[in-house]
Amino acid sequence: MEEGHKKILQRYRINIVTSLEPSSMYDRLLQKGVFTPDMIEKIKSSGTRRDQARQLARDLATRGSRAFPLFLECLKDSEQHSLAELLQSGAPAVQGSMSNRIILPVVRTLPVLDFQNQIKAAPIHPIQTPTPYASATAPDSENLQAQTQVRTRIQGRTRRDSPERYKMDASPCGHCLIINNVDFEPQSELSNRTGSNIDCDRLERRFQALGFLVEVRTNLKQRRIKHELSDLSKKDHSPYDCCVVIILSHGTEVSHNRFPGAVYGVDGQYVPVQYITTYLNGKHCPSLQGKPKLFFIQACGGGERDRGFEVPSDEAEPCSGGADDQTDAIPASSSSDSLSTSDEPDAGASLPTPSDILVSYSTFPGYVSWRDTQSGSWYIETLDRILEENAATDDLARMLVMVNNEVSQNSAKGIYKQMPGSFNFLRKLLYFQTSTLGQN
Repeated sequence: MEEGHKKILQRYRINIVTSLEPSSMYDRLLQKGVFTPDMIEKIKSSGTRRDQARQLARDLATRGSRAFPLFLECLKDSEQHSLAELLQSGAPAVQGSMSNRIILPVVRTLPVLDFQNQIKAAPIHPIQTPTPYASATAPDSENLQAQTQVRTRIQGRTRRDSPERYKMDASPCGHCLIINNVDFEPQSELSNRTGSNIDCDRLERRFQALGFLVEVRTNLKQRRIKHELSDLSKKDHSPYDCCVVIILSHGTEVSHNRFPGAVYGVDGQYVPVQYITTYLNGKHCPSLQGKPKLFFIQACGGGERDRGFEVPSDEAEPCSGGADDQTDAIPASSSSDSLSTSDEPDAGASLPTPSDILVSYSTFPGYVSWRDTQSGSWYIETLDRILEENAATDDLARMLVMVNNEVSQNSAKGIYKQMPGSFNFLRKLLYFQTSTLGQN
């Protein structure tokens, strides 16, 4: 699918999820060849109407160049004219901005002043406007090299051989350990985390596609969590460029110096995040010195439920969560509502601020983190989609801001909010490998 059409689907994702009636379109989408029968069955089995609409939009973005206009035709044929007109209204501007030129990552997002300063600072031959790309005649090699240099400097970031970005071209890129705690022992007084397997499957596929060696460990007690982290720290990471640890569990708020919170083993005993990060720091894992260590924590930051605050209507696009939204944490007290208790934050290490470490949290310290039993957690679902749609063009820090913004638009029961965030001690920009990702 063309990038412009993908952007339209992303821009109007909330409208699609809230108003699309997928059931009236399945036969039409099948007849027009937009989806295969297996894909239709996958969408049907994804859950509620909202879940089906969300899955349909996600799968649609993976189809060919004709998928978007055929989708619009199906909308009109099924009398969903309002949504068709909304999506079609966004098409001309996006398509027009893409015509007759090569789309260069994030050039559009840089301030004008930076654009001018970058051109002045580039000691290379002057070149013409991008018309050579629209002509049938290819530019000579010297001009092509000069244009590449200008584009690189104007973008303000380089994908290869730059001191401003981490080396991320090893194959495989590195190890990725996923700890998925779903079924908790009765004595832990922690509820089972229905829906976490959906998160785990998403992340396993995503990081495999990003070039990582993924290992999944399920239902670990506290001691076993420490053992797996210790084993990971003892591996020889010399051939690799990065290491990722993902923990899906209940959490609790504990005292900390650097990274807040802790995550629970299925036995009800927790491990502070400060110790989790310490296993892979430069002192305890020398083969990862100078290399990025990434930690993604789907766990509550505490027991408090954030009701948010009112903003002007154009500041946010409200998106209600599903009926099965739950949180992941220790039951603090009985409640008359049907919502579960929540995941809590992770604890920080009592060490000097570590370099080359990023810890991304599903929620702000002290607050709950929401999880839908049918479609998985808000944070992981959004993180997976943002990586899928933007890893080819954007660095990790920028993508996490996108995740923060999208999750902040959700509402559980139409009331409760969630705000992800990260503690970023990376020294450079981090771009994932995307050569192994499917191309449309």
